[in-house]
Amino acid sequence: MVFILAGFGIPIKKDRFFYEQRGEIVWEVPTDDKIIALTFDDGPFPKTTDMILDLLKKYNAKATFFVLGNKVERYPETIKREIAEGHEVANHTFNHVYFQRSISQATIREEIVRTEKALEALTGKKPQLFRPPGGYYNEHSIAIAKTLGYTTIMWSWHQDTNDWKSPGVNKIVNKVLNNARNGDIVLLHDYIPGSMQTVKALDTILDELTKRGYAFVTVTELMNTMMNVPTH
Repeated sequence: MVFILAGFGIPIKKDRFFYEQRGEIVWEVPTDDKIIALTFDDGPFPKTTDMILDLLKKYNAKATFFVLGNKVERYPETIKREIAEGHEVANHTFNHVYFQRSISQATIREEIVRTEKALEALTGKKPQLFRPPGGYYNEHSIAIAKTLGYTTIMWSWHQDTNDWKSPGVNKIVNKVLNNARNGDIVLLHDYIPGSMQTVKALDTILDELTKRGYAFVTVTELMNTMMNVPTH
């Protein structure tokens, strides 16, 4: 996507670098600290989310859950547990709608706001982070999210586990472990119909990365390290 700067004829390429520089989308955070942000999409779903929470507690790990508004309304106790145990709850639309070209601005806004209201009613707190389902974003979705007070969060390109495809526990494990770097944002899911692979993989991932000296933080905590980087 290329835009012409009015009056100057200078093309502006609206790529990842453009959005990162503006602070409108975050894929990962450069840091010298051995920290990683685990993120879980599409929940809550008590059967698997509760087991994930148990594992996170076992390893003293914090995570960010990008939740669907319709599941927030169905499983409020799981959301309450996530927050009580120090995790971050973020917005992932109400109905898991893909923000592709045909989507209207009104639908984008409604999908974000409905989940925001569901979380505010339950927790008394407005979420600050938004992740578009499927990673689909466009000018309108970024602008609308920003207007509503959100930063759009993606994930490290080398940390897309594709766990939603149920590729096998070892593939999920190896994807994360073989590519682990400081400041990664790892994409996982706590709701995958009929699959326990992510839960099984998570135990190994947490164990091995803990042995390597990594700590697991929320996305907001990870972003805060970027703000605290000294200038030279």
